[in-house]
Amino acid sequence: MTQETSPPDYELADRIALTTPSQVKAISHPLRTTILHLLHERAATVTELAVALERPKSTIAHHVKVLTEAGLLQVVRTRRVRAIEERFYGRTARLFYVGVERGPEGEELPRDFNDFEVAAGESAAAFRDGKLWGFLRHARISEAQASEFWERMAELVTEFDELPRSGETVYGFAVGVYPTEHPTLPERGD
Repeated sequence: MTQETSPPDYELADRIALTTPSQVKAISHPLRTTILHLLHERAATVTELAVALERPKSTIAHHVKVLTEAGLLQVVRTRRVRAIEERFYGRTARLFYVGVERGPEGEELPRDFNDFEVAAGESAAAFRDGKLWGFLRHARISEAQASEFWERMAELVTEFDELPRSGETVYGFAVGVYPTEHPTLPERGD
């Protein structure tokens, strides 16, 4: 049985806006995204990450370096193991979001990742097994209302992130607000 722990075991900011192409590109790689997800639970060494992801240590070290250089990971503690100093890496924030559409030099930030595409792929087996819980709703609201609703969802994401870790199954949680071309009814004539 898995021991229950409150995530993570180190200090981090609540949110960080990604404002440079290197930051957005860093989170657009699926392996780096998985590393970030694992570090929601606790700090880990490159060796621990390599074991969890069943990948070579050199591959994980490369991706950890990219995330660290982008400011998304940091060394949160170290320990000496024989003659080697072992580094434990943690996230710099609970939530990363793309803060602007253009970087400081006016360059367009890459948009080559889609959380819902990832969630759709991950949730296919749960759907087949009858274990997918989900809703899709549409509402004609103002941009200000959408922003306010997004802030409330971000609080729910934080609550989900902070749940004590226990059990054997990792659950996904996907939320979003996005404009659509969904039809609307005409105004009433009466």
